[in-house]
Amino acid sequence: MTAPSYWLHTLGPITPRPPLDGDRNADVAIAGGGYTGLWTAYYLSQVAPDLKIVVLEAEFCGFGASGRNGGWASGLFPVSEEKLTKRYGAARATAMHHALAGAVDEVGRAAAAEGIDCDYAKGGTITLARTPAQLRRARRAEGFIGAAAAGAICGATGVLGGVFSPDCAALHPAKLVRGLAGAVENRKIKIYERTRVRRIARGLAETDRGTVRAGTVVRALEGYTARLAGHRRSLAPVYSLMIATEPLPESDWERIGLRRRETFSDERHMIIYGQRTADDRLAFGGRGAPYHFGSRIEPGYDRVPTVFDNLRATLTEMFGIRPAIAYRWGGPLGVPRDWMPSVGLADGLAWAGGYVGDGVAAANLAGRTLADLIIGTPSDLTTLPWVGHRSRRWEPEPIRWLGINAARHATTLRDALERPRAS
Repeated sequence: MTAPSYWLHTLGPITPRPPLDGDRNADVAIAGGGYTGLWTAYYLSQVAPDLKIVVLEAEFCGFGASGRNGGWASGLFPVSEEKLTKRYGAARATAMHHALAGAVDEVGRAAAAEGIDCDYAKGGTITLARTPAQLRRARRAEGFIGAAAAGAICGATGVLGGVFSPDCAALHPAKLVRGLAGAVENRKIKIYERTRVRRIARGLAETDRGTVRAGTVVRALEGYTARLAGHRRSLAPVYSLMIATEPLPESDWERIGLRRRETFSDERHMIIYGQRTADDRLAFGGRGAPYHFGSRIEPGYDRVPTVFDNLRATLTEMFGIRPAIAYRWGGPLGVPRDWMPSVGLADGLAWAGGYVGDGVAAANLAGRTLADLIIGTPSDLTTLPWVGHRSRRWEPEPIRWLGINAARHATTLRDALERPRAS
């Protein structure tokens, strides 16, 4: 099977586990074998080892965003703390921030405990300001640092300042998700791959291989949620694309820095993200690919040559290098209408997701939260602002297609207008 990302390619050939072979009964059925589904199974097995848990995955564990993302386990949340404070109060907003920061450490702790070598390096993250407009935004943020300090971390061109946060670790996402799947199996949890969940309802998960009846059914499909019956408008599958360079020489790294494998981005509106990999590549990604009518997801959408070219050009502009690109890939992530991720349980149906691309650590927090909700254990996690939140559904087509792509073009235009003009 062809690996859909650099990360998965480094693991070598992947042989999917056997599919479901008929109807089954379980206590908990989890739709989705990515981070959210696997962390949920992992923590449930700790607090309730007698539960019969099954994980249902359409392809193989890590096929989706969990095996394709930028490798940031970060404390980032798509909704600002200011907005959370206005809606939920300062105490709950602060609790959300602290819980996500703690999840960064928990990912590293759990990986080490399970013997998962996922190249985890908690160096923090730097968001650079490289235009006057970006600098104005950066100055308003907590963690602002000046040009010298920012440039010492990440030696990009034209650095005017930046925002540094210690709450981020770079890692190899595919090593993490595949190792986590193995850890889940070691806990006697059954994982059925090549088993696509078509529909969920109270007490059942219908797949193309049979039906699993369970007291609790968990929806953990993230960018692939739109393929589930009745959920086409729940989360929009928005594509993010990445490239990975050939390993760079030490002379380049002396200028670029990232000595502690800090992750990096800048203050532009169209999101970009990068890391120095453990084998000294730049793995770099960004948004900008089109949203496809009807929330369609196709393998061909993973590759948009113009976006790959723009990513390479951005690396050249940022670091003054013309790197050889060894890998190009992409995939869909899940975006709720209000950009607010959520976790919840109602009438035997549980869900988590809508991370808007910041899901590596958030999925760990979601898995622990779902475990408490399913067992019925009140905790600090079950009172966080995202618990029980329900985003309104996306508009029907063609309004959805027009709105998302118009916003994409407007974001690109805003960045263009902020670039300094040559005198």
